[in-house]
Order: sequence, then structure tokens, then C-alpha cells
Amino acid sequence: MERESQFIGQSAAFQDSVERASLAASLDRPVLVIGERGTGKELIAERLHRLSTRWDKPYVIMNCAAMPETLIESELFGHEAGAFTGATRTRAGRFEEADGGTLFLDELATLSMGAQERLLRAVEYGEVTRVGSSRPLRVDVRIVAATNEHLPALVDDNRFRADLLDRLSFEVITLPPLRAREGDIEVLATYFGQRMAAVLGWDEWPGFGPRALAAMEGHDWPGNVRELRNVIERAIYRWADPEKPVDALSFDPFASPWQPAVRKVAAKAESSTALSDTAPAPVAPPSGTVSDLRAAVDAYEKQILSDTMARCRFNQKIAAEALGLSYDQIRHALKKHGLN
Repeated sequence: MERESQFIGQSAAFQDSVERASLAASLDRPVLVIGERGTGKELIAERLHRLSTRWDKPYVIMNCAAMPETLIESELFGHEAGAFTGATRTRAGRFEEADGGTLFLDELATLSMGAQERLLRAVEYGEVTRVGSSRPLRVDVRIVAATNEHLPALVDDNRFRADLLDRLSFEVITLPPLRAREGDIEVLATYFGQRMAAVLGWDEWPGFGPRALAAMEGHDWPGNVRELRNVIERAIYRWADPEKPVDALSFDPFASPWQPAVRKVAAKAESSTALSDTAPAPVAPPSGTVSDLRAAVDAYEKQILSDTMARCRFNQKIAAEALGLSYDQIRHALKKHGLN
């Protein structure tokens, strides 16, 4: 069941993303790959490398979320012996390892602001400096980065550098979720089913029954293709009769009449605590005679926005959720009242 770099799908949304990746591959420019978990960001990144002029050079992958913040810079840029406790020898970073090839930075949005600043210099000038050294090293690396976050919103929240985003977003490929890929669910399910049947030694593939097909189409697939693969493979190996179409799916592997009881009291307390941090406290309406209704309503709205933003530590996303607004609505309201 080894991982294979295959693109399975016939929907226009999916084919368009693959075509854009193929087109961008030949250009020696940074590319951002955006998409929900399980949509195939790693496969697109590998395609960008394999179809580029760097195809025979190193392809280095780094998951930024898997590294402690204290080690990210050392992993990216390397370190000199004695640079910090435990650094007993000089070590090249991922940029040096990828010299001449491609560096794929997964979970880009998890990088600290300090690491982002050093990454910007590496991308902008093609230079990296090992931790504990003052001598920059020249590197020739193409950056492909992926995230499931909306990076412009992180810039607005001061959680991502605007200049780094500008530098990395020469091309942005946004992958469609599985629920938006019309006709692809059955195609993918059949592909994964046939592979699993072969692994189990079935003589032939019996296909899916109508109940299973209807369940697939009705599911929202929050885990996208990765979730679909797990569901299909689990259904195949649990199916007792290889000669009959597979007609039973289990979407939740944790579902069981004997599963541990949920600690509702603790969960309720945590929920209450979280709500108390973000929910807006009641704001007293203006008192006295109102001679200008519009001005009074605007003043009241501005006061609510101001108090909520302060309570939410000026995080627009959290404040929007606390007020029941969308991100665009709260940005519009803040702009209207000069609270940006």
C-alpha cells in the first residue's frame, strides 16, 4: 500500500488545479498550495518539482508544524557546533540540503515571526546563515509552500508577514475539497477499493452496492481524499463476502456502544470558560433623549465593536465569531468606524 503520486479525478475543478500546477512547474518561482487537509497538497508540490527543470535535483520536505519553535530555525538554516546546548557538531539545514532543487514547506502558517523574517531573507536574496555563524551561504532553492490557512487573514491579524506573503505568492494554487469535485467520489472510491481488494487477494472487484454509493455521495468528507481512502479500505477488509458488492461503510472508526463516556461536566466548564473570554459583555445603550437616531445607533455600534475587540485582544477573527459576524463583515464595520 505504498504511497503513489497519482492524480485520480475527472471533475473540472480538480483538473483545473492540476493544470495550473503543470503550467507553474516550468517557471522557477515560488508557489503556494492552499487547501483543506487531505486534498492532496503534497502531491501537487511533488508535481511542481518533478515537472520543473530541477527534477533531477534534491526534493526536500519539511513539516513546519512538526518542529518545536526552538528548533525550526536550526532545521531550516542549520547550525554551527556549539551554537546551543546539544549542538555538538556542525549541521547543514534544509536549505543547504535542497541546494539546486526544491524545498517544500508544509504547514507554512505555523512558522514563528522570527523564522518568517529569516525565511524572507533566504527567499529574497538566496542567502542563509547557520545558527551561531555570521557568514552567509549562497543557496539556489525553489520554494513550494502549503497551508490550510487563509494567509491574507493571518496578515491582517499580524500573525504572518505581509512581505513574505508577497514574495511567496507568485502563483497560488487552491485545491478544491472533495465535496466540490463533482463525480470524483465514486471514481476515487473504486480506485482505492480495487487496490485494497488486490492486497486482500480477492479474485475480482465486485464494486459497491447502491446503499454504499448513496452514503458516499451524502457524506461531507471533512477529511477529503485521505478520509475517503480510509473509509473505503476499512469497508473492504471488513466485508465478509468478496463475491457480493460492498454495501456497508463505517465513517467513524471510533463509533462503538462501548466507547468511553464523555466527561460532559469538564467539557461544559471548558466551553463556558472559552465563551467568557470571547463573548461580548452587554453594553449599555445610550441614555437620555435621542435627537439623531442614526448617530446614536452608530455610536452604540462603535462602542460594542471597540469593547469586543479589546476583550478579544484585537483578534478580528475571534471578535467576529463572538459577535456572530463573518470576517468580511467585521472588517467592514471596523473600517466604517475608524477602528482598524
